[in-house]
Amino acid sequence: MLLVLNIHPSRRVDLLTEQKLTFDQPIDAWGYTDGFGNACTRIVAPPGLTTISSEFVIYDGGEPDVIPRNAIQHEIKDLPDDVLVFLLGSRYCDTDRLGDFAWSQFSSTPLGWPRVEAIRDYVHDHIAFDYQKADPLRTAFGGYTDRTGVCRDFSHLAITLCRCMNIPARYCTGYLGDIGVPFNPDPMDFSAWFEVYLGGHWHTVDARHNTPRIGRILMATGRDATDVAISTSFGASLLTRFEVITEELKTAN
Repeated sequence: MLLVLNIHPSRRVDLLTEQKLTFDQPIDAWGYTDGFGNACTRIVAPPGLTTISSEFVIYDGGEPDVIPRNAIQHEIKDLPDDVLVFLLGSRYCDTDRLGDFAWSQFSSTPLGWPRVEAIRDYVHDHIAFDYQKADPLRTAFGGYTDRTGVCRDFSHLAITLCRCMNIPARYCTGYLGDIGVPFNPDPMDFSAWFEVYLGGHWHTVDARHNTPRIGRILMATGRDATDVAISTSFGASLLTRFEVITEELKTAN
């Protein structure tokens, strides 16, 4: 199995305790860095039930996502070589099926961040969030036609529309606790959002929540959900239990 359950290397400097995966039985496991710079784990899982867990404390500045209002859109010829892949179609981001729509819908919007905002707002209003309508086979075009889904569907559609408009966009997964927002009684989960490359930097965008959030902890980035799946099994497997808890720790002054 391949596991993507570690925080992103860019956040290791913020760790206040060690972050590692633990197993409830002896497991052959070793780490590696994938082609996108994510910290991943390979394991050989024995037959039977295996529990994989991790618990850690990490520092976050408590500032909401930055809004880069003046970030410019690059000409394709000026993009770094390693960014070009995030203009291409991928497993869940079927740009070939949404290109005509994207240009008819967004070609009149200003280049750069205003165009990203227009795409983000459109996706936020177009898809209705519903855990019961999650579908691991749904692509961006499926999200566009079904108009329902979960955070990954918001991200896939927004990423695809950005790529159609020549804006590099990549899929992100990580922790996003209910910090600084009204209480949510639903079970916690890992969250999906995306990043766009403008003005020489990657910038966070969240089409599902459509508002800057606090306490976003990145785990991994990739072309789409395929590259950052929490587990990829080479053989039969069944996820019998899944729990994510992200809480703000109150510290004394």
